[in-house]
Amino acid sequence: MLAATVYARRIARRAGVLTATAALGFTGLLATAPAAQAAPPTPVSASTARSYLASLTVKAEGSSTGYSRDLFPHWITQSGACNTREVVLKRDGVNVVQDSSCAAIRGSWYSEYDGATWTAASDLDIDHVVALAEAWRSGASSWTTSQRQAFANDLTRPQLIAVTDNVNQAKSDLDPAEWMPPRTAYRCTYARMWVHVKYHWKLSVDSAEKSALQSVLNGC
Repeated sequence: MLAATVYARRIARRAGVLTATAALGFTGLLATAPAAQAAPPTPVSASTARSYLASLTVKAEGSSTGYSRDLFPHWITQSGACNTREVVLKRDGVNVVQDSSCAAIRGSWYSEYDGATWTAASDLDIDHVVALAEAWRSGASSWTTSQRQAFANDLTRPQLIAVTDNVNQAKSDLDPAEWMPPRTAYRCTYARMWVHVKYHWKLSVDSAEKSALQSVLNGC
């Protein structure tokens, strides 16, 4: 009976979390964002992003043939017992407490994508801003495993961010022509992050993706 109740609650939370207001009543979700919020590395400015975007190779998206997440090893150990996921949770949260194995046991996390705030790390995914499958179709299929591992665990560029798990799963491997954060106030930052990552890693863009990014960046 208890298991059924927990399962029902989980399903209800997942159905409601796509809008912050619908989710405010569920356990672990706070009504307001923390006063100070940590964040990924700051992306390049909108003007620089526009310049970077103009220089990216434009070509039709490649095939997903041969793709596997296992070809992008993650999450790797960063230091001591801490892997990349735990490093991002610590970085992106407020008052995060970790146990001896580096797992986050307490804290507060504001999901920039949808405006929800969570107090349980289990409610968060670490999003690859440029998804691994998207990278594969944009040039990473020709990389070495070492290069793909570096990409999948990149803490230097704005490539990793802690966000509401359901929102990350809704995004899947879609590009900006197909998906943008539901919280419109973050779309400019998201576009800057996306272009910053693609430029650094020399990944291509398709025409629809470029058009969508141009539209957002021109409004920044």
